Amino acid sequence: MKKLTQLVFLILFCISLHAQIINKDSAWIVNNYFKMERSIPMRDGVKLFTSIYIPKDSSQKHPIMLTRTPYSCTPYGEKNFKNVWVRNTREYFLQKYIVVTQDVRGCYMSEGEYEDIRPFIENKKSNKEIDEASDTYDAIDWMVKNIPTNNGNVGVSGISYPGFYSTMAALCGHPALKAVGPQAPVTNWFLGDDVHHKGAFFLMDDFSFDYSFGVPHSKPTTKDAPDFNFPTDDNYDFFLREGTLKNITKHYMGDTMKFWQMEMNHPNYDDFWKAHTVTYHLKNIKPAVLITGGLFDAEDCWGTWNTYKTIEKNNPNTINKIAIGPWFHGGWSRGDGSHLGNVQFGSATYYYYYKNIEMPFFNYYLKGEGDIKNIAEATVFITGENKWHQFTEWPPKNVETKNLYMNEKSALRFTKPITSSSFEEYVSDPSRPVPYTEDVHINRTREYMTDDQRFASRRPDVLVFRTEILKEDITLTGPVIADLFVSISTTDADFVVKIIDVFPDDFKYNDSIPTPKPTHETRRNPKPDYPMGGYQMLVRGEVMRGKFRNSFENPEPFSPGKITEVKYELPDVAHTFQKGHRIMIQIQSSWFPLVDRNPQQFLDIYHCDETDFVKSTIKVYHDANHASNVLLPILKK
Repeated sequence: MKKLTQLVFLILFCISLHAQIINKDSAWIVNNYFKMERSIPMRDGVKLFTSIYIPKDSSQKHPIMLTRTPYSCTPYGEKNFKNVWVRNTREYFLQKYIVVTQDVRGCYMSEGEYEDIRPFIENKKSNKEIDEASDTYDAIDWMVKNIPTNNGNVGVSGISYPGFYSTMAALCGHPALKAVGPQAPVTNWFLGDDVHHKGAFFLMDDFSFDYSFGVPHSKPTTKDAPDFNFPTDDNYDFFLREGTLKNITKHYMGDTMKFWQMEMNHPNYDDFWKAHTVTYHLKNIKPAVLITGGLFDAEDCWGTWNTYKTIEKNNPNTINKIAIGPWFHGGWSRGDGSHLGNVQFGSATYYYYYKNIEMPFFNYYLKGEGDIKNIAEATVFITGENKWHQFTEWPPKNVETKNLYMNEKSALRFTKPITSSSFEEYVSDPSRPVPYTEDVHINRTREYMTDDQRFASRRPDVLVFRTEILKEDITLTGPVIADLFVSISTTDADFVVKIIDVFPDDFKYNDSIPTPKPTHETRRNPKPDYPMGGYQMLVRGEVMRGKFRNSFENPEPFSPGKITEVKYELPDVAHTFQKGHRIMIQIQSSWFPLVDRNPQQFLDIYHCDETDFVKSTIKVYHDANHASNVLLPILKK
């Protein structure tokens, strides 16, 4: 009873403290800002709802920071003020920016028709040809002419989908736009972000997103669409029982979910997907660019790295910088960045980012303060050693690529195997797919990106290769290439390659490292009694749908029993495998329900039947002529 009383007291205290903080925030913004709402006309006559917070201090002029979003600029009403103490807006309010949020075309209170990742129109011939770049141009043009006390300098920034709109803003060409900050930007929904990875459909994320976000509405609204009400708390069981994508479409999506229907009817990387990919157009960019992302972003890791690399390649005279921390999707804006799941990073990494990178960047270009030379081309946190590093380019110049070969007896070595014939095999059974995490839950976790992989290494349908105990640190900085030589007994299969850091058997975190306190921003803190000795930390994992091994446009079946090369790139890594640890590679052919099940036959997966799913015997070769390996980008020190 005493413990229950203490618990009740603690809960009431936390509620009271939270209320005090909210009240303080509300008082601060009302005392220092006024708010106005306007529907800004676009060139084709459509009006976009815009929420504008303006400093009451009129003794100086202020820069504008714009975020364009499909997720609502709530709260609506000029007397209703947002909670500004969310980290990615707080700093801008404290530094007296004009803070603007706009509902994009067709979303919430904005007019017009919504389109997912609306294609860019390079040569517009009339005012009827619009895209997100033209809408951004028109919004900026109105703002600099109509918002009082603005200094004529505009920045655009946003996380995830608003990151996509930030990338599109960079193409708008308005002279007042001085800097953009795409953060974890949606970039390519077939090759690596959200919807697909290497052509494999990311079932959990896309189902949950499309079910609510894909609901059409005929007129402006302030209301959210309802989320799906799962009948169970076990996502593995739910999706396995549904059986096929065709069943999910029939049972839950119907004909009204426009983009879901598009996904189901464009199974290959065709003109539809290419038209919805912004990287093809990232040329002639004028504003300075700061790209931000997380090493453990479960949603738009691909987009972060490749937006930076494409801008860098196509725009040699554009200021283009990248900052990557040990964060989940948007983790620099919520949570303290000190850990992810059970893996700790030794400090509140968000603080370094805001103090040294984001605010100095925008203050320089929008306020004329500070020195941009203090921000490196690439500022990247290397996990394992848990330190920030500054590089003059990314990947760094001083990287040596080395092949880490799979060998007999589950060994990993930097020497090529010499045996004439050697392989390991497993049976991939779609009725018992390998789970992506050992937890039972309904929503896809963000912590799976660093989760302990011991549960998977114990399954007979997961191959495990590991090095000897490392005698010196090995730091990876850049993309990893998986190069497998395989044969399968069917005509298609998926291949999941995971790069894993195996901790020493006696490993424990230093007791002096504080365990973060639970907050509404933290989904799962480290488990205080979790056995970290022998922990198998996922550093990077990626799937490849085998039929796309030679071309994402033109898939090809496997010839059963024929040795075939499957080679693909995993997103960039920044991690140190410390002395005393091991490097492990796991290979499997399902990752469920993160990724939909491959029926393991060469057919249209989006419309196949449950009877189409078959077992496949998969062999991974590691001999002199078929030396399966991973190509590692090792940083020379």
